[in-house]
Amino acid sequence: MLEIEGLTRRFGAKTAVDGVSLRIPAGQMVGVIGRSGAGKSTMLRMLNRLTDPSEGRIRFDGTDITALKAKALRDWRMRCAMIFQQFNLVQRLDVLTNVLVGRLNRRPLISSLLRMFTAEERAMALAALDRFDLAEAALQRAETLSGGQQQRVAIARAMLQEPRIILADEPIASLDPRNSRIVMDALRGVNRDGITVLVNLHDLATAREYCDRIVALNAGRLVFDGAPIDLTAQRIREIYGVSEEEFAEQAAAAVGATPRQPVTA
Repeated sequence: MLEIEGLTRRFGAKTAVDGVSLRIPAGQMVGVIGRSGAGKSTMLRMLNRLTDPSEGRIRFDGTDITALKAKALRDWRMRCAMIFQQFNLVQRLDVLTNVLVGRLNRRPLISSLLRMFTAEERAMALAALDRFDLAEAALQRAETLSGGQQQRVAIARAMLQEPRIILADEPIASLDPRNSRIVMDALRGVNRDGITVLVNLHDLATAREYCDRIVALNAGRLVFDGAPIDLTAQRIREIYGVSEEEFAEQAAAAVGATPRQPVTA
């Protein structure tokens, strides 16, 4: 169980996340939605402790995550894997090595620096790549892959951390619709293995289709927490200040895409 209690982050006079409290049972797939600047990315970064809270507590299975330091904090970041919109791959390295980077926190410092991976770890990496239909690209440089392929490599790397939770920060924001579906299918598959997934999303149809639960932030505050079916037109207007059709048009215009049809509720 992941428990978030009164989680707050201030940057000077600006409050990015304001008193958010959530309880997330193990194995849920949770979509986090809201306008740009609503605090979605800051919240995920606090859960991973890439950003420290100004106030509040994060607990996981009874452990106070906000109190962790040094090795205990590094261990938490291994169990709570992060996937970014920008992929964060080492472009000049081959795909297999990028995936094996997910094992570094589990290895002694010297072997980590020298990237001395075992045969078992290489087999794990190849199995992860095969799962995401990328085994044939194992020896290619990461820079030769498409955006969708690179994001799947990032998911495979996260899997090698053997995480309990995956946090995905706008993982499909820069992808076309086909690759977006492939990446979301990959995340849903990981979730079905019992791993809790929190994913920041702009596309409401995607959130409804893939997530068991949706939470929404507005100006850093939690304004919705419920099942996808409960995300009604009125709720969407409260979250975004516009109708779902207007929001879809604005989002599509921002990326030069055709808006997806909203799901009526």
